[in-house]
Amino acid sequence: MTASTLMAFLAVDLLLVFTPGADRAYTISAGLRGRSVVPAVAGLVAGYAGYTLLAMAGLVVVVASSATLLTVLTALGAGYLIWLGWTVLKSPVALSAGTEVMASSRRQVILKGAGISGLNPKALLLYFSLFPQFVDPGAGWPVAVQTGMFGTLHMLLCAVVYLTVGVLSRTVLRTRPTAARAVTRVSGAMMMVIGGFLLAERLLG
Repeated sequence: MTASTLMAFLAVDLLLVFTPGADRAYTISAGLRGRSVVPAVAGLVAGYAGYTLLAMAGLVVVVASSATLLTVLTALGAGYLIWLGWTVLKSPVALSAGTEVMASSRRQVILKGAGISGLNPKALLLYFSLFPQFVDPGAGWPVAVQTGMFGTLHMLLCAVVYLTVGVLSRTVLRTRPTAARAVTRVSGAMMMVIGGFLLAERLLG
């Protein structure tokens, strides 16, 4: 595997990580709830770790080629996003200067993050469509090792970007309770819209 291949993968993957989506919305929402940024990001990364293991085992191809299984995963993921977005809309975070809010336990925050990334069929398709373009069977490294390396790089990029987004959200909006509530509502709405879009795209497409 060449350095140019790695750089090309990092460039494409970083662009995808920066694209707004459910992960970003959840990270912002978590950032506005005090010290929940790290467990939220840990949960999101855990979901991608599961996909990395599936990819290394070769199961991604099996899952991605099953229309029925993809439909079930889409329905589960979309339903979860819609439910989570609704709960955020119902209870927008309220911050005041010098106050940190922890609406959920660390375990709950981690599980929600893992659910968002782990039940997102778009992540499965990302691993299925992106990774094979960079895996070189003739590179001398086993395909599983190359896949694991790409998965690890993706998780590291997600961790860095989402931690930055979460911390910035908390720092910038911490002393602006009105803006914090507005951003939280937007994040919740984004989760619901993304969930509805995924469901409609899969069922009507």
